[in-house]
Amino acid sequence: MQSPLFGYTEVQTEDQYALQNPYLLRVRLDGRTDCLARKGAMVAYQGLIEFDGEYQSHAQRSARHRTGEGLDLMRCSGQGTVYLANLAQHVHVVDVDQEGLTVDGAYVLALDSGLHWEVISVDSQFGISGSGAYNLNITGHGKVALMTSGKPLLMPVTPDKYVSADSDAVVAWSSSLRVQMQAQTSSSGVWRRRGNTGEGWELNFLGQGYVLVQPSELMPPQNAQLGGGVAAQYGFGQQGAHGMNQGNIFSNR
Repeated sequence: MQSPLFGYTEVQTEDQYALQNPYLLRVRLDGRTDCLARKGAMVAYQGLIEFDGEYQSHAQRSARHRTGEGLDLMRCSGQGTVYLANLAQHVHVVDVDQEGLTVDGAYVLALDSGLHWEVISVDSQFGISGSGAYNLNITGHGKVALMTSGKPLLMPVTPDKYVSADSDAVVAWSSSLRVQMQAQTSSSGVWRRRGNTGEGWELNFLGQGYVLVQPSELMPPQNAQLGGGVAAQYGFGQQGAHGMNQGNIFSNR
């Protein structure tokens, strides 16, 4: 049999985390180190691999209940190779060091089992919870596989050059950065999305580090379903745009 498909055979590498292609992550397991992966992300595997639900501590369950932020994970263990993907999103492997990584849980595909994560809140100028109000802080030493809808933009932040980004487009940032969530509007018009521009909440980053932004956003609140109450018309609640589009329109969270 002959076909161009034979150009897509398995990538040969000794790295634990490697990209089979821009949309598919290859994880090699040696029987000693486990991998935590997004539930349902396995598309294929070779060898003697076991998949188990990942236990969450009481603190992690409580944080998930209060904030809606967290990770739905499965533990991959054994010896062999696992292939992970999620709706053909672009996959990126990141090395986490002492600096730490803050990320929206909807964009995590996999991570080393030795890494620690907890839910943190982002300060809001007006005290209103919106997109990006809660995120995950990942610490330790290891690798994390992130997903983006399309090819992302990595923006450096320095003490003399801060970065502002739409809160619905931000994927991750260096945990050492100082972050504030705000809207460029007066307090009397805080419920409006900057008049007729369609722009709303943004995250401001200051310090030294990096910000990862994707070319995709949540559906803006003005497209929320009407008839679900006043809150829904501004994007909040189960019938609002945020409630109807958890994490990202391409996400199955």
